[in-house]
Amino acid sequence: MRALIVALLVTTAPPACADTIAATSRITAVTVYPDGARLTREVSFTAPEAGPHELLVTDMPLDSDPGLIRLVGSKGLQVGAFALRADRLPPRETPLTDAQRAAKADVEAAEAEAVRAQLALEAIQAKVEAAEAQVRFLASFSGALPDGATPETIKAMAGMIGAETLAARQAALAARAELPPAEKSVAEAQERLAKAQAARDALPSADMDYTALSVAVTAGAAGAQTLTVTQYLGNASWQPVYDLNLTRQGGDRLTLDRSVLVTQHTGEDWDGVALTLSSSRPSEQAAPSQLWPELRSIGPEVEPEALARKSLGGADMAMQDAPVAEAAPAPVTAGMALEGDTVVYNYPEPVTVATGAENLRLALDSLDFTPVVKAVAVPRLDRTAFVTARFTNGSDEPLLPGQAMLFREGVLVGQTWLDVIAPGVETDVGFGALETLRVKREMPKRAGGETGIFVSANRQSESALITVENTGPEAWPVRILDQVPYSEQDDLEIAFAASPKPSETDVDGQRGILAWEFDLPAGGKQTITLEQTLTWPEGMVLR
Repeated sequence: MRALIVALLVTTAPPACADTIAATSRITAVTVYPDGARLTREVSFTAPEAGPHELLVTDMPLDSDPGLIRLVGSKGLQVGAFALRADRLPPRETPLTDAQRAAKADVEAAEAEAVRAQLALEAIQAKVEAAEAQVRFLASFSGALPDGATPETIKAMAGMIGAETLAARQAALAARAELPPAEKSVAEAQERLAKAQAARDALPSADMDYTALSVAVTAGAAGAQTLTVTQYLGNASWQPVYDLNLTRQGGDRLTLDRSVLVTQHTGEDWDGVALTLSSSRPSEQAAPSQLWPELRSIGPEVEPEALARKSLGGADMAMQDAPVAEAAPAPVTAGMALEGDTVVYNYPEPVTVATGAENLRLALDSLDFTPVVKAVAVPRLDRTAFVTARFTNGSDEPLLPGQAMLFREGVLVGQTWLDVIAPGVETDVGFGALETLRVKREMPKRAGGETGIFVSANRQSESALITVENTGPEAWPVRILDQVPYSEQDDLEIAFAASPKPSETDVDGQRGILAWEFDLPAGGKQTITLEQTLTWPEGMVLR
């Protein structure tokens, strides 16, 4: 399809125009999607006269797709055919922004200052070296006395050598005293230069591989004109991230701070653009474990001789006759998708996102909820309870899928993934283990030493004792989850008894899942007994 579009554009290439106007574009607005982005560019140029011209925009990204480009001209500018050109492009100077020009000037000034400081230091070092050389020469003088030397002339010569040596040593010492401040000036100048270079390098770069957009335009009159270019690119994305802080002091409260992570690898920097976002763990366990319904069934009892024959029949026959266990449901994983109305966030300030930026974080807003907080425990699988908060999205917009960091009283306790939460929808979020609430599930011994599970020919019974103990200073509303098997066969009868009786059966429509809810004071203890009995006809086996 793209090849067809390119071919059509080539065959409808701009006609021979009176002149070619080279121009560059400026990205003014960007709309980022979960996968991709829409860039809006403005191309400002001056038409020398009314009539047809070829406008050559020389800074389009190399991977631009002509099928994903839309053009709109200002009033009085008619836009015709256009095409992308990747060869025979005119030379261009690397465009610089005002900030880049200022940074370049700062670097040049710092470089000149560093050179001056280095030259001053070298001049002082030369003075030291000259004075020390003079001292060495005077110290090494061993010439013969002149003819007719008298004591007075010898004394005068010695005095001269001594005076000159002293003067040379004093000059060397004076020059050495100038070295520390000169060396400090060099170090400071080099530090300023390094900072100026770092500031320049941190600015968005306009240097990139590019293609040119050739557009046939017709100006209604000479003068300033504007062409708006809209294009869609890949290699950009955004996703929401959340900080959820659960507090109980002074009343249960859940604060949700929303931010976004923006990533782009489009090959060019977005400098000061109007940004629109359009929708579409510590490693420890942070939420209660999941229980799955347990399906039991009965079938004809297999005689030992039949089992022996099956074993002699080979592995394939054994595999065919072996009972097949019911597969547990696959874990549910969330994808980056939105259900419901589109949500758009307009960032209130201009944003700069350099190409290659990974997860630039931008703050959005904060929402407060009044949650229902409970300590939820699954004694069959866990040895402690977990804090959970159920809240309703009372805002007018859905909360989009994203990673969430979980805090309890300001302390990081885990992380999770939030699926989309539509307005008015309730959601449960786990906030880590509650170590002060210990749970235990035991199967007490029977008379004679049998364990809590007893099996006869056509009957199986099981008893369990669940203990919940609050060792902390705070009272907690507790929810205990356990299970009993269920049957879809009339001949397999399943009965259970619990004390106290469960508050809820078939939790969330899952058959056999039981729940008990009660308040457990500080230092309190609660026990639950659960017994179940399975019976089936003679000649059948339990599966």
